[in-house]
Amino acid sequence: MTSTRLPVFLTLLAVLLSGLAVSGCGRRGGLEPPPSATVVTTDEQGRPVETQAEPVDQPFILDPLIQ
Repeated sequence: MTSTRLPVFLTLLAVLLSGLAVSGCGRRGGLEPPPSATVVTTDEQGRPVETQAEPVDQPFILDPLIQ
């Protein structure tokens, strides 16, 4: 009975560890708006003011691998 549980346990452990490894990928921080997005802010009187969102590109050490 224990001989059938070991492969199942190892498979579940491998799936869990690979899920943790994949969840650690990516950049840290907030979401970036699309290039054509407008940001609505308010001025001193409370009126909405539309401004173009400026994309912020912060280089990352692994960027050359995905380009």
